[in-house]
Amino acid sequence: MQHPEATPLVLTIEQAAKRLGIGRTLTYALVSSGEIESVQIGRLRRIPAECLAEYVNRLRRQNTQLPTAA
Repeated sequence: MQHPEATPLVLTIEQAAKRLGIGRTLTYALVSSGEIESVQIGRLRRIPAECLAEYVNRLRRQNTQLPTAA
């Protein structure tokens, strides 16, 4: 069983990219556009771990919505 301390509350861009299975450049772009929420801690930019799950859930909802008839 993992201890709560084993999972960091905030991730670096590189850690977030690795968890999502995407590149660092794309992760920076998603953060810059606001698609993935991030916070500033001092001079550092970090991504709260739960924001990755929120991003993926938002993508899932977008992909499951049926197109509306025009």
